[in-house]
Amino acid sequence: MADGQYRFGHSAGQQYFYQPTHQSHQRQIPRIGSPASNGRAGFAADTPSPSRSPRPRSPAHSQYAMYNQNHQQSQHHLLNGASSSRGYTPQLNLVHNFKGQQIHHHPHQQNHAHHTHHHHQQQQQQQQQQQQQQQDQSGQIQSQLGHQHSFSSGGLSTSTPHYNQSNIHSDSHSHAGLGKVSEHWQQQLQLAAESRQSNSPHHHARANAHDNKGVTASTMNGQRSDSDEERNRVPNSDEVRRQDWMSLDFGGQGLRALSPALFNYTFLDKLYLSFNKLTQLPPAIGRLKNLSHLDLSSNQLSDLPPEMGMLVNLKNLLLFDNNLQTLPYEMGSLYQLEILGVEGNPLADELRSEVMQNGTKALITHLREEIQVAVPPSQRDWIVLDETAASPASAPQRLSVLTYNTLCDKYATHSQYGYTPSLALSWDYRKELILQEVRAQNADIVCLQEIDTDSFNEYFRMQLAYNDYKGVFWPKTRAKTMAEKEAKAVDGCATFYKGSRYILLDKQMIDFANTAINRPDMKSTPDVFNRVMPRDNIAVITFLEDRLTGVRMIVVNAHIHWDPNFKDVKLVQTAILMEQVSKLADKYVSWPACKDKVAFKLSDDHADADGETPEEPAPEPGPSLEYSNSSQIPLVICGDFNSTAGSGVYDLLSQGNVPNTHPDLRNHFYGAFTRDGMSHPFSLKSSYANIGELSFTNYTPGFTGVIDYIWYSTNTLQVTGLLGEVDKDYLQRVPGFPNYHFPSDHLALLTEFTIKGRKEKKALPEVDFGPQKSRRDHN
Repeated sequence: MADGQYRFGHSAGQQYFYQPTHQSHQRQIPRIGSPASNGRAGFAADTPSPSRSPRPRSPAHSQYAMYNQNHQQSQHHLLNGASSSRGYTPQLNLVHNFKGQQIHHHPHQQNHAHHTHHHHQQQQQQQQQQQQQQQDQSGQIQSQLGHQHSFSSGGLSTSTPHYNQSNIHSDSHSHAGLGKVSEHWQQQLQLAAESRQSNSPHHHARANAHDNKGVTASTMNGQRSDSDEERNRVPNSDEVRRQDWMSLDFGGQGLRALSPALFNYTFLDKLYLSFNKLTQLPPAIGRLKNLSHLDLSSNQLSDLPPEMGMLVNLKNLLLFDNNLQTLPYEMGSLYQLEILGVEGNPLADELRSEVMQNGTKALITHLREEIQVAVPPSQRDWIVLDETAASPASAPQRLSVLTYNTLCDKYATHSQYGYTPSLALSWDYRKELILQEVRAQNADIVCLQEIDTDSFNEYFRMQLAYNDYKGVFWPKTRAKTMAEKEAKAVDGCATFYKGSRYILLDKQMIDFANTAINRPDMKSTPDVFNRVMPRDNIAVITFLEDRLTGVRMIVVNAHIHWDPNFKDVKLVQTAILMEQVSKLADKYVSWPACKDKVAFKLSDDHADADGETPEEPAPEPGPSLEYSNSSQIPLVICGDFNSTAGSGVYDLLSQGNVPNTHPDLRNHFYGAFTRDGMSHPFSLKSSYANIGELSFTNYTPGFTGVIDYIWYSTNTLQVTGLLGEVDKDYLQRVPGFPNYHFPSDHLALLTEFTIKGRKEKKALPEVDFGPQKSRRDHN
């Protein structure tokens, strides 16, 4: 401090005075706010004043010993700066009490007071005011530029710091002469000072143990402790947490390498690896996706692996006192990061300047927006399930179906997808990738969810027309209540089909909410009005006929409600869907035959004029097939069902029925559905169930699982091929979709089917055994 290393900052009205010849002078410090005596150890005799910053090396015995208010010299003990085996950690609010109390001196000291020191008293008051303003918001650290207090997060440290001024990187002191420093960098200095005092082995584990025992429960100055945060966390409504510990402290162990087994503890919430000798961090760190706090301070790290970007749940990442000169751009995915501790590292000027002036959020944004587009993953494999179906003779009976939730533009927000660069999240960029995906797969039937009205009319319908697609679209029902401009942003379901192959016989939209409230058994049901009616999800049904073969098909494109707290609504929507599909299938059995089946095509006159060979004439269309019952019509149900295997939705579709006791109903009442159960007459199976389903169809940091399906009627269709998994190596550095290569948080699913031959009952010829009566008479 400016007053020299032997001066102490007292309250207003006190003096600065040093008497090297008087060792017995005492000063009385009222211990207001100190814990009551409860058998714990007291203070050490050689305690330096807590109202000043410690010198690089504090003397073993202070010139002014600190006594309790009873003036008992035998009871003063060590606070910090000297060795002691006593385990008591004093309260943090002692610091404020020391600063604010009037300190009484021995009469011999007071005789040295002089009126010439009044101006010093005024200066002292100003310094105290400045120090008070610079206190840490948590009340745990008080700091002044160029000084570091030896306080830990749980109180005043009882261990001697292992560092000195010579082994701290020069950049930590290079700003002392800059005058005003931003609050962001001041916070860095404060946190770094705190971190450097937590160098004892298992420091954080010991501190939390004290907290759990209630030793320092009253010392947090109104702040929540780490243990409270764990206990008060609200778990997922469907998650039963059976892990009793969520934090691991390997601090101060001198570790030079980390065991691979550590990264199997994917449930960890906090990991402390500070004060070791680590020179590198394994890429497997990316597996610990649940971490919210990671402390790597005071190691020897010179770089970080790109897999750090997988830890998107991090709130605190402490890297103090390492050898880092740069940071991987993949860390831009850490959009929830609140504290990035980099003080004490020789960081590049660009990065250090960003965090100094604008803070952690600005640095993370900089890394995210400046990241280069990575090498795209390898193409998803095509999985062949039936090689015989690839023969040219079976081509007329083959068809392919694609389903894809495209992530509507209005849902693609930075708050929801903060790990995605702005360019990759923009609709102009993503819609081009979606169009490329649809064109590349070239499916006969394409079902898209979350396509808004404007995008369908102005972009996809026009662009896909060049690829022989015709489209059917309905927005969600809320569009009916909006003005035309606002209605354009409402998303819905769009079904495209190859116009040269299929004829559209009929199209229908199922409004789940409206259908539910108009059912006689649900009209007076509160759950229908409170839970089902506010959800405006829909499904689009198209009835198609193959021009060549005459085979007819029902294609369903559905988007079921998303909220996991409304599983009953999802199940009711699916039950209504299957009920309406069954009614329409009965209607389509008697649908009249199609007369005009010739596809429109351009004239070949221009080919003759240019001397080109005209195309071969198309085969003659076959007659429309007739069906005796609804189950004979091939049925494909595509969409985003927001439900995993084992849910009521999955069970209803795959098993054909769900009892009224299913847990997804959660004691809600929905008329006949909850009185008699739910069922449908079709034999359905998920096409990807033939390979045990994919690893995921929705990939985000908060959820990774299968919720999109292509269901088919097993008595009329056979799966012959499937679009496979995403490259697993590529996913090691990708925390979630969308990104530059995947424009939606969902995957596109593609299935190839073969129409099964119809088994007609053949009349057996009557066998003639001859004149039986005459033969019996002859015998």
